Amino acid sequence: MRRLDAPMPSPDGKWVIVSVTEPSYDETASVSDLWIVPGDGSAPPRRLTNTKGGESGVTWSADGKRIAFSAKRDNDEVAQIYTLDMTAAGGEAVRVTSLSTGAFSPKFSPDGRWILFQSSVFPGAADDDANKNMAAERKARKYKARVYESFPIRNWDKWLDDTQRHVFVQAATPGSVARDLLAGTGLGAMPGFSGVGGNAGQDLQPVWTPDGRAVVFTASTNRNEAAFRETRYDLWQVAVQGGQPVALTKGPHSYAKPQFRPDGKALYAGQERSENKIYSLERLAMWPWPAQPGAAPVVVTESFDRSVGTYGFSKDGSKLFLTAEEATNEKLYTTASSGGSVKAVGDLRVGCYSSLTVAGGQLYANFDSATHPPEVVRIEPSTGEWKRLTMFNVERAAALDLAPVRHFETTSRGKKIHSMIALPPAFDEKKKYPLFVVIHGGPHSMWRDQWVTRWNYHLLAKPGYIVLLTDYTGSTGYGEKFAIDITGDPLRGPAQEILDAADDAIRRFPFIDSTRQAAGGASYGGHLANWLQATTTRFKCLVSHAGLVDLGSQWGTSDSIYHRELNAGGPLWEGGKIWTDQSPIHYAAKFKTPMLVTVGENDFRVPINQSLENWAVLQRMKVPSKLIVFPDANHWILKGEDSRFFYSEVQAWLAKWLGKA
Repeated sequence: MRRLDAPMPSPDGKWVIVSVTEPSYDETASVSDLWIVPGDGSAPPRRLTNTKGGESGVTWSADGKRIAFSAKRDNDEVAQIYTLDMTAAGGEAVRVTSLSTGAFSPKFSPDGRWILFQSSVFPGAADDDANKNMAAERKARKYKARVYESFPIRNWDKWLDDTQRHVFVQAATPGSVARDLLAGTGLGAMPGFSGVGGNAGQDLQPVWTPDGRAVVFTASTNRNEAAFRETRYDLWQVAVQGGQPVALTKGPHSYAKPQFRPDGKALYAGQERSENKIYSLERLAMWPWPAQPGAAPVVVTESFDRSVGTYGFSKDGSKLFLTAEEATNEKLYTTASSGGSVKAVGDLRVGCYSSLTVAGGQLYANFDSATHPPEVVRIEPSTGEWKRLTMFNVERAAALDLAPVRHFETTSRGKKIHSMIALPPAFDEKKKYPLFVVIHGGPHSMWRDQWVTRWNYHLLAKPGYIVLLTDYTGSTGYGEKFAIDITGDPLRGPAQEILDAADDAIRRFPFIDSTRQAAGGASYGGHLANWLQATTTRFKCLVSHAGLVDLGSQWGTSDSIYHRELNAGGPLWEGGKIWTDQSPIHYAAKFKTPMLVTVGENDFRVPINQSLENWAVLQRMKVPSKLIVFPDANHWILKGEDSRFFYSEVQAWLAKWLGKA
């Protein structure tokens, strides 16, 4: 299936560009290009670029005459910013930047004369020559060592280095000199300075101010305290002509994803309330512009008990459109840009919107469901009805027997628990099918009526299984309290809800064979699979990918630790009951169910030691088990052939213990 990035409409909404990847099991044959389609759907999309390397971060100039993007082409050693004249038929992209450290995420200034972008540089480097010299010095070192004086040291699958993301501006013409707006500033020199994410994914999320004289961006100043405090992000403003950045926000909360209202009179950003809790909704906050540093914002979605996904404004700026999760769907909502009640647009009951963008009064998004891979759609702002603009995957999906998922609710521990089931091809209500309980990760995520690759519902169901997908306590899409209620009960309570949902599914659906049940999950789902290993023998077999088995050693080796203390009520050495009472390894004597254990060797979120500990216990207890280590994988199995092998091994394991489906 083709894979689509976020749609990027022209300022007038007449055209939409989307980056499309055509994956291949032969990685050298994978293709990624930009495609363009009329915003009214009057013609099919056409390929805009056709190069060996892909493009990312595409953006339009305000007059709609040019686009800019980041790409690594020809003799580029690193990605650079290119521009393309959209008024010239068959024109070639022109390289604008030439930094040795590369250039990413471009944005045109309001007048189109300048390009704003990001690059990862060495601390203290005043210009590109200094970066080149520092890179050469490090390359010439005769030793190899990573040296740290504060947390964090890793992120997902990368060891962190001391490079940091900076904001640059440059005239939008080839040969111009780029200006580093953070070089030599007090902010850039702070030991806790960072963009969102680790070194591999730092993002300062910069945007131009309406007058084009300054840039607003997101940054942390306390990432070096991540071992014992929440990392907090503020909004900052820096003048294009240089000077010290000014903090626009202060206090305990974090802010991200800044946008200006079309009239330029207000600044908006997502707000997460840092209150020493394991989860916070993302609300939308607003400041009149120009903003006074430290001024308290108006929270325009205060009464909305859902987390804001992506958002945009109506043409006149009077309305906000946003997406938010709601019980397996991601729906479209609207509210006044000044704040007020948030109302659903239409009645979306199947599928999910993502990557909402608004331009020229038109709404564009990606839409997919469990039976329909992603496509770009245009959404009618008054009714919520959508029209498909692309059909990259429609024909292939139509050739498959993909039954819509079914929904039901279970009462467990005094609360409503939502579940879906996926059905196998050629499904017959009169036949009996084994049950495969698949547990989502997070825990702060949810099973979505969406096309997924990590645990594709229908691919798992294909051999002849009913796949059960339950949103346990801790899941998003059901309000802030539901997500927070997992605090102090990370495994036992959610596991009970999953078991209750399985029992309810068996009662509701006569086609489920209660004598043949299996369960599995990845990440937090793997944690819960290991907890099921420790607490029940109802399943014929289990599958655990990237699963925690020991709360204590996971705390000490993961790339992220502080929120684990919050969940357990304090650090390990204070002897809190959770650290042992809900740690699967402390119940090793009860391990009896055959288990498939899989892990990526480069996973630093749930490091390989967890799977090795689990494997050691299983072997010590003489439990039938199988360990698969993917040397090139991280927290996810991303390579095509690795993924194909993973699915084949999972299905072989299920077949071995459940019998013929």
